[in-house]
Amino acid sequence: MSNFGAQSTTDEVLAGHDLSGQTVFITGGASGLGQETARAMAAKGAHVVIAARDPAKLDIAASEIREATGSELVETIVLDLASQDAVRACGDEANKRFDKIDLLINNAGVMACPQGQTADGFEMQFGTNHLGHFSLTKHILPLVRKGSGKRIVNLSSRAHHNDRVHLDDVGFENREYEKWASYGQSKTANILFSVALDKRLDDIDVFAVHPGGIQTNLGRHLTEEDIAAMMARLEESDRGGFAWKTIAQGAATSCWAATAPEIAGQGGVYCEDCHIAETDDQSEASGVRSYALDPEIAEGLWSLSEQMLGESFTV
Repeated sequence: MSNFGAQSTTDEVLAGHDLSGQTVFITGGASGLGQETARAMAAKGAHVVIAARDPAKLDIAASEIREATGSELVETIVLDLASQDAVRACGDEANKRFDKIDLLINNAGVMACPQGQTADGFEMQFGTNHLGHFSLTKHILPLVRKGSGKRIVNLSSRAHHNDRVHLDDVGFENREYEKWASYGQSKTANILFSVALDKRLDDIDVFAVHPGGIQTNLGRHLTEEDIAAMMARLEESDRGGFAWKTIAQGAATSCWAATAPEIAGQGGVYCEDCHIAETDDQSEASGVRSYALDPEIAEGLWSLSEQMLGESFTV
């Protein structure tokens, strides 16, 4: 088991690691957890590539990472997960610019946004959080195969407790849209994708990660009422023991899943607080729901994703 826990930070988790020569590709790397993950890994010698939609924000984040670490091995690449054309363009550019990717951290996402659609007509949260990363991973998987670290980390959330994946209606076409159910469905999809992808890859470990409760710009769509209701749910589920994590604590589980030697070969699992979570269909405070690890549902989601994108993802 891990010696780390909920309060561990990125620097603590990566202490003793030398990431020199490793290329780390991080989506959502221009702010929050993604930027902190990039900073921590750059401090250990990694060549980090941060991906996000806004070139100006990317430039600012890259400059801050360089200043904080003294490393010049920080690059940026534009990625809009809500557009399949943009995802493919990012994949094409990455394959031209980089020789390999050792660690892929699919960190970006949207949370509890108003009902909307991606550029391709997909429900916004499912289309961005799941389909965007499903497609990106397909396009840059050849680079990961050339790497030496060979791990993929998909950020999920305890919010997967909110809802399973409705394979017959992922787009809320036949049910009323509810933003937290939508977010929960997309976070369950992140875990199921990890299960199905790990099954297909012999030499690459794939982990799903819950970072914990952190106040970042991911919550930019939340109203004061939303935040109050969310806090009430968290306090109730954690029996009054809930505490916000710092960003450095929140990004720690991503760093741990990407580098911990003790979990090599154990992909297809869900991690929280720097350990592999237990399957639990009752607890509101921790654990992974069994429906999020169900291999049949994972295969169904894989097939549906290919169908929706109109292209196969053959590993």
